[in-house]
Amino acid sequence: MPAGERCVEFAVYMIEKKSTVRETSKRFGVSKSTVHKDVTVRLKEVSPTLYGQVRALLDLNKQERHIRGGLATRKKYAALKNRAALEAEK
Repeated sequence: MPAGERCVEFAVYMIEKKSTVRETSKRFGVSKSTVHKDVTVRLKEVSPTLYGQVRALLDLNKQERHIRGGLATRKKYAALKNRAALEAEK
């Protein structure tokens, strides 16, 4: 698939699903670097309108990044606590 088509496909997916670069890279089986370069550099040349929408989503994801990280940490330690409680019951 040519890079121009690929970056449009990434952009459409990200906008429809409101996904992150990481989620998009997993979905398409490519690296995060590839997705990021495609939607920030190549897309700007291919489709400026689509680029504006993706740029807004990337900015929003960046603002929310610390919140998602905190939730992931909370989930991780809750799972560890539950596992320890189950092992203590044995």
